[in-house]
Amino acid sequence: MADVVKTWNTARRVLAGAAFVVLAPLVFPASAQTEKIENPVAVFSGLDKITGRIISFDVYIGETVQFGALQVTPRVCHTRPQTESPLTTGFVQVDEITLNNEVRRIFSGWMYAASPGLHAVEHAVYDIWLTNCKLASTVPPPEDYDGPPIQGVVADGEDPLAGPDDGVESGPGIPRKKPFQG
Repeated sequence: MADVVKTWNTARRVLAGAAFVVLAPLVFPASAQTEKIENPVAVFSGLDKITGRIISFDVYIGETVQFGALQVTPRVCHTRPQTESPLTTGFVQVDEITLNNEVRRIFSGWMYAASPGLHAVEHAVYDIWLTNCKLASTVPPPEDYDGPPIQGVVADGEDPLAGPDDGVESGPGIPRKKPFQG
């Protein structure tokens, strides 16, 4: 009789574990998988250490753009929906053109916009880091573009991932004088 009770308890635990495995994704869908937005445009910033200038530039997925002696090619660029905590990631390959006109790969990996200091390309003359991903760009796509779909054309200074305009004037405006307190 004790063996029957022991077998019954073991079977009950196994069935409860199996039910949890089957029902957990239905009960906790957000924690199981987070939706990724696959963007057609990666936005980079580049530092030219000789001139001290920082330049922001858009690159379509699969397109190669030259920044100084570096060639930057993003392979994917993911963001999350506005309802999720922000996380912008991109898989990027960076090649260097040496003085002998040889192309040498100096970086191939994931960049995270939230931590550019940890996941940037640090070169002797140029630094490059991922800052954002976008659904469209003011820069026209290359003729042979076959990446994720582009969501229309974006006007200068407009972000397609941003929500609707809330009517608040942008910019700091002119500061008011403080009332005299005597």
